[in-house]
Amino acid sequence: MHTTDCGRTGIILVRPRYPENIGASARIAHNFGITELIVVSDAMFDEERMLKMATHKAAHLIEEMKICRTTAEAAQPFHILVGATARQGRHRLREQTPREVMTELAPLQASQRIGLMFGPESTGLANEDLDLCQFASTIPTAGFASLNLAQAVAIHCYEFHSICTSRACVAAPSADLANSFDLEGMYAHIEEALTTITFLHDTNRIYWMRNVRQFLGRMRLTKKEASMIRGICRKLLWHNHQVNGKILNP
Repeated sequence: MHTTDCGRTGIILVRPRYPENIGASARIAHNFGITELIVVSDAMFDEERMLKMATHKAAHLIEEMKICRTTAEAAQPFHILVGATARQGRHRLREQTPREVMTELAPLQASQRIGLMFGPESTGLANEDLDLCQFASTIPTAGFASLNLAQAVAIHCYEFHSICTSRACVAAPSADLANSFDLEGMYAHIEEALTTITFLHDTNRIYWMRNVRQFLGRMRLTKKEASMIRGICRKLLWHNHQVNGKILNP
């Protein structure tokens, strides 16, 4: 079974600087059947400049575009997030090419909401943005890694659409995966529990939580599984409270 529908997929632009890049991204999204555009920003963008690049065909994406204050808010509805990045680091997600990432995601696109996330033109996605992602996608280049934002969007959308419309793309059985809202609630509970039992300290908190996120992110947890982990954390916190209460009030 194959599909040409990428309508459950959305593009997230994190703190873009130029309205033209937003408009061009809308046009690209429409080219490849993607129906949602989300922008993370506190700024107001010139609508005329966006619409000029979007053209009348993709004007509806600009008119319906969702504006979020934080990346976490923009990520909430999505079950799987791909962060496009040219930056490398020892503690970052395993980097793959867009084609490798999209090949893994193709069987899931019919039943899960997938977000393609892109960072600012000047700096790219921050580590905190990539912490929300399960995949990191890096476009192979011949030495000069800097691409225009709209170019990066086009390459990822093309690869995603190509894989999703391939006859080799077999849809995976539907699963009620946890979305980013569910996962972030779970991670907050895990962090609280690990802090309470003194596994986490201020000096190692970011390192270990990033490792926890990467490990559990590979599991593609369902809502039920994320809820179960939260239940375990709540029980640990309750037990710790009971023990400390008895020590303080013998």
